[in-house]
Amino acid sequence: MKTNVSFSTPAEVETECLVAIVLDKGEKSHGEQDKPQLSPQLSIETSDTTVKEAAADVISGGEVTGKTFEATLLYHPAKLKAKRLLLLGGGKASTFSAFDLRRLAGAAVRQLKSRGLRSFAFLAPEAGLKGEDAVKAIVEGAFVGNFDPDYYKSDRKDQKIDALTVVTRGDQAKLQQAIDEARIIGESQNFTRDLVNEPSNRMTPTILADRAKKMAAEVGLKCEVYGADKIKELKMGAFWSVAQGSDEPPALIVLRYEPAGAPEKPVLGLVGKGVTFDTGGISIKPADGMEKMKYDMAGGATMIGAMRAIALLKPKVKITAVICATENMPSGKAQKPGDVQIAMSGKSIEIINTDAEGRLVLADGLYYARQLGCTHLIDAATLTGAVVVALGSVNAGIFGNDEQMFEQFSKALSKAGEKMWRMPLDDEYKEIIRSNIADIVNSGGRYGGAITAAMFLKEFAEDVPWLHLDIAGTAWTEEQKPWIAKGPSGIALRSLVEFAREFAG
Repeated sequence: MKTNVSFSTPAEVETECLVAIVLDKGEKSHGEQDKPQLSPQLSIETSDTTVKEAAADVISGGEVTGKTFEATLLYHPAKLKAKRLLLLGGGKASTFSAFDLRRLAGAAVRQLKSRGLRSFAFLAPEAGLKGEDAVKAIVEGAFVGNFDPDYYKSDRKDQKIDALTVVTRGDQAKLQQAIDEARIIGESQNFTRDLVNEPSNRMTPTILADRAKKMAAEVGLKCEVYGADKIKELKMGAFWSVAQGSDEPPALIVLRYEPAGAPEKPVLGLVGKGVTFDTGGISIKPADGMEKMKYDMAGGATMIGAMRAIALLKPKVKITAVICATENMPSGKAQKPGDVQIAMSGKSIEIINTDAEGRLVLADGLYYARQLGCTHLIDAATLTGAVVVALGSVNAGIFGNDEQMFEQFSKALSKAGEKMWRMPLDDEYKEIIRSNIADIVNSGGRYGGAITAAMFLKEFAEDVPWLHLDIAGTAWTEEQKPWIAKGPSGIALRSLVEFAREFAG
């Protein structure tokens, strides 16, 4: 999707459709005794009187309420050069933020492309947001809305937006930079979603590694891919224990971003779970819903996509990504409950449940990232069903062992407009993963499952500043939303990129 900025008067913009946001600026008033009521006071977010006049009738007539995602399409709006005017409700002005604007931009894309339109212009709101922040949110949201997962439908309709113009005011150089950066992030998020969306017969560990290599060559990253022999040579017993049950060879993918002028330290390590299909292994999952387990490599895909964006945005910091890619299959070669595996770090792990495999591949991935010189670690994984029970599909779970790093990441989260909720990592939880015959077990049981999984990973991060993102409930959107298609979401990519850029500072 081509993106550009226009400083034209909104009424003079020639476009298939001009999109404007309607906010409710009403304040609380007191009607009946002690019952505060809201008085709607709708306002189109523009100072252009011609645009306001074109929508005056539908607003005064009560057809528009300003409720979030409410869409009102006007054809041949009076005195506008735009062929259509789409009014999108943004809710209360007092709480409107970049988070809301990002979603409205996605909703605009999905509304218009379903009608066969190929281009449109979005009128950036003038109140509440800095110009660059508004432009960035619009472009990022538009890219998210432009993605659809129905690749393999034989009658697939070619519905997509080819061009977006953001109509705004301000410093041209800064606004153009904001658009360029947002386009990189939007494209990288969709690149991640594309990887996650592929079925497992078309996204094996080998294919994932090939896609990473191709991307790295395009953006100037170093990429190394290792197979089973190297995994065994490195004594990655935890990673190999998962891979040994599959006929598909595993892949250890290492991406390096080493910009000129970056200091030797710190080095940020991004570690991703790349289980391209998870049957559960010998502890096999129920058949119902197992087809979704193609998404179990979403953490790895997120790290690959984040490295793409980082390479193009060029922060002055060294970053290494480690993605452990494999299938988790039941076979005569597969590990069994009760087995003991020796991780790369030397820790012994008693296998209680072979479906607790993500933490096994991450254990060796985290330790290997440390061996490669990473001074700070972030891992991302669709790790536990327990985090979905705890947080649903709204927030991802975040765990950490370092307060300063967590605070930095929280700021990045806020800027990126993604939702994550911090979970505890009290020492008492370590007792739950102690083994009678080995150092630790790979499953602490049903209760506190997301926490005990994170506690397991903490054993391999040790005292290195580390964050763990459990994205099991948010990496896949279970139903169609106004701003995003059902399917892979690309969660965490924007926050990781934002964190990397702040980390460089």
